[in-house]
Amino acid sequence: MVLSRKVSWFLAAFGVWSWIIWITFEKNLVKDASGLAFHHGRATAYFYIHTALAIVSFLLGTAIGILGLRGIRRSRG
Repeated sequence: MVLSRKVSWFLAAFGVWSWIIWITFEKNLVKDASGLAFHHGRATAYFYIHTALAIVSFLLGTAIGILGLRGIRRSRG
């Protein structure tokens, strides 16, 4: 399968976007003072579920970004 240059750039940008968004979210989650992520100093289900979502999103964002970068490299050559 051959990716167009536009699709390749979109996939690469999506990979970067995914990392930026989820790293920011995870930093904010760790600093949460509302009681959603931590209750009496202990992590809650909300924290664990959202951390799992972040990990999956990191992995998918990385895979999608790699596909985009490969497409960009191949379209140059």
